[in-house]
Amino acid sequence: MRTARTAAWAAALTALASGAGAEPCENRSQDGQRYTVCTVHAGDDLRLFLTGPTGETLGSFSRIDDMLAAEGARLGFAMNAGMYHPDRRPVGLYVEGGEERAGIVTREGPGNFGMLPNGVFCVLQDRFAVIESRSFAEQAPPCQHATQSGPMLVIDGALHPRFLEGSESLRVRNGVGVSAGGGTAWFVVSGGQVNFHDFAVFFRDVLGAPQALYLDGNVSRLHAPGLGRSDWGLPMGPVVGLVVDIDATPGTE
Repeated sequence: MRTARTAAWAAALTALASGAGAEPCENRSQDGQRYTVCTVHAGDDLRLFLTGPTGETLGSFSRIDDMLAAEGARLGFAMNAGMYHPDRRPVGLYVEGGEERAGIVTREGPGNFGMLPNGVFCVLQDRFAVIESRSFAEQAPPCQHATQSGPMLVIDGALHPRFLEGSESLRVRNGVGVSAGGGTAWFVVSGGQVNFHDFAVFFRDVLGAPQALYLDGNVSRLHAPGLGRSDWGLPMGPVVGLVVDIDATPGTE
């Protein structure tokens, strides 16, 4: 039996095949590296997802779509939204629907998350923000949704001080940047393996983001119906996604 999500997915692919609409996600390139960029604007219905109505961890784009179908909605696009423990609990601050589910971590630590400065992506009522974690802890804004990750990629227009040009630490990476004033947020996943320096340069120099935050480099999956793409793999922890009407043609969100 076809679920509402399955029907919506089929309709989206049919619309794509007919050439209808323009997708909020687009493929870009910089210095021979491919990136997919998904753009959202203040006022869009951007949410974080971790658990379903009965407390189970959602973990996949399809399960989120199934849950959203009950309200006549679907994902316009989505990607993994930060690091998580083996049981898929968030590492660091996590806020969903105005409720804090996990507290902020400000200490230095091992791995990419603990490479200070790290930061928080915050969805406010009228804008987006990427805020350095210790500044956030001192004066937290009223985030409707928020996720902490690290390291920061771009800090007030400067690259993270520990990034090395030409580094051989290569991963498929994803992250988020915001415009000056916070009216626009860009979610980016690399099309191939890239180092931190080059990934951050894309946010700063191509997108013009004065603040940007790394989300992950071991998971880095994207759901973009308008591009005919929905990456699969092991269950995820937090996911960020744009919620649109279930009948919306790709690109008309």
